Amino acid sequence: MTKKIYIFDTTLRDGEQTPGVSLNIHEKLEIAKQLQILGVDIIEAGFPFASKGDFEAVKAIAKNIKGSIITGLARTSKQDIDTAWEALKYAENPRIHTFIATSDIHMQHKLNMKPEEVLERAGSMVKYAKSFCPNVEFSPEDGTRTRPEFLYRVLEAVIEAGADVVNIPDTVGYTTPGEYGAFIKGIRENVPNIHKAVISVHCHNDLGLAVANSLAAIENGAQQIECAVNGLGERAGNAALEEIVMSIKTRSNYFKCHTDIVTEHLTKTSNLVSHLTGVQIQNNKAIVGSNAFAHESGIHQHGVLNCRETYEIMTPESVGLKKNLIVLGKHSGRHAFEQRLKEIGYDNLDSVKVNDAFLKFKDLADKKKSISDEDIEALIKQEVFQVPENYKLEHFQVSSGNNMVATSTVKIRYDGNSIDEASCGDGPVDATFKAIEKAVGVNVKLKDYFLKAIGSGKDALGEVTVKIEKDNKIFSASGVSTDVVEASAKAFINAINKMHYYLFQEENSASCIDKVIVEV
Repeated sequence: MTKKIYIFDTTLRDGEQTPGVSLNIHEKLEIAKQLQILGVDIIEAGFPFASKGDFEAVKAIAKNIKGSIITGLARTSKQDIDTAWEALKYAENPRIHTFIATSDIHMQHKLNMKPEEVLERAGSMVKYAKSFCPNVEFSPEDGTRTRPEFLYRVLEAVIEAGADVVNIPDTVGYTTPGEYGAFIKGIRENVPNIHKAVISVHCHNDLGLAVANSLAAIENGAQQIECAVNGLGERAGNAALEEIVMSIKTRSNYFKCHTDIVTEHLTKTSNLVSHLTGVQIQNNKAIVGSNAFAHESGIHQHGVLNCRETYEIMTPESVGLKKNLIVLGKHSGRHAFEQRLKEIGYDNLDSVKVNDAFLKFKDLADKKKSISDEDIEALIKQEVFQVPENYKLEHFQVSSGNNMVATSTVKIRYDGNSIDEASCGDGPVDATFKAIEKAVGVNVKLKDYFLKAIGSGKDALGEVTVKIEKDNKIFSASGVSTDVVEASAKAFINAINKMHYYLFQEENSASCIDKVIVEV
C-alpha cells in the first residue's frame, strides 16, 4: 500500500483572500459541501477572529460538514484561539490552526519581537490550543526565509507542546523545488521529535512554482499538502488542488503515494468555485481549463482518434468530463433532460429545482438549434445557486446606435409591485444598469464586468459575470442569455439580490455574534 497524502483545502480561507473575492455564509457552505463530496481530508473554513461573517461561516461549516476535519486559523493569541474554538467546537473533527512569523524580517518589521519571545509564544499558545482541541496544527509564517537552526528549535518546541501537524509555508513563493525539497529534508533530519507530527506544506505561486514545490516536498517526506481549488489565494495564489491531485494520480509510479480525492468531481468543484467567486478559469488551465482535453491540430486529432494515449496522459472522465458532447434540443423531453443532469453530476437536485431548470431549458431551446452540456451547466448554476429573487427583471428595452445616446427602459418587480424606470448611458449595458439602479433605489459601484461565450456559433449563450461594491463589500453574480444585454441585466439584478440577501443575513446575525465575541 502506498503512502497517503492528506489534502488540506484552504479555498475558503486563503482562497477567499484573492483580491475581489467575498463569499457569504451560504456560498461558503455550498463550497464546503462540494469539498466534502470531493473527499478533501481537511477543510480550512476561515479565520474566525477576522470578522463576524467569517466566524459564522466557520461555525455553520463545523455544524454541517461531516467526515472531513474542519479547521480555523488563529494567531498565537488567546483571544484568537478562544474565538476559533467557539466556532469549531461543533465540528465532528475540529482542528485549531495557529501561526506566528519566524523569519528575521517578519520578527523585526512586523512583530517587533525577539526570537526567544517568538519561541516562547509559539510553544505556550500551541499548548493553550491543545487544552481545547485534540488536534492542533502550527505554522511558522515565512518558514522558507527563516534561519534553519531557529526553525528547528521552534518546531521541536511546538511538537513538545502538543502540535499534531507542523506546516512549513513558503509564504511569499520565494523558494524553488530543489531548495524546498532540501529544506523539508533538513527538518526531518534535525528536529528530534519530528516523527511525532505530520509535516505539511503551504506553497504560494509568486514564481509559478507552487505545485512543483509541493511535489518536491512530498518527495522529501511531507504528508499533507495545503492547496486551493483553481489555485486561488493571495497575490498569484496557492498551489492548485486539482494539479497536485492529478500529478500524484497520473504519476503514482513515480511519487509512490496516493490521495483519497474522488477525482471525477474535480471539474464540477472547479466550476462551482469559479462561479461563486467570480474568478474565471483560463482556457489553458491544467486539468480543468476548457482546452485541457481539446485537440485542434490535425496531427493531434489523428493520433488521438487512433490511440488516445498518443496525446492524452489522463482521461477526460477521470476529472469528471465526458469524452463526447451530447446535444439536446427543443424536441427533447423531461426524461432526457433529467438523465443528462445525472450524467453531468447533478443527481441530487429536488424536483422543484429540476422543473424550474427544465422550463428554462425549453425556453433556451426555442432560441438555439442545439444545447450543449455547457449550456445546461450554466442554467443549473443560475437556478441552484441563486439567492432569493427579491428584485425580478420583468422587461427591458434598449435603443442604441453609433450616432445616438443609448437609452434603456426597465420594469422591475419588487414586493408585488412593478417599477418602471429609464436612463441613458455609455452604451446599452451601461444605460440598463443605470435604469436598474434607479428602479431599485440603490447606487452601487461596478468593480468588474466579464463576458464569455458558452458554446459556439451565432446562437451561443452569453454568460456575464459582474462584481459590484456597496459599503466596502463586494458581491459577484452571473447571468446567461442568448442576448448579451439581457445576460448583463440578469447578472446585475442577481448581484443586487445577493447584496440584499447578504446584508439582511448580516443584520440578523449581528446581535448573536456580538454576544459570542464579547463572551470569548
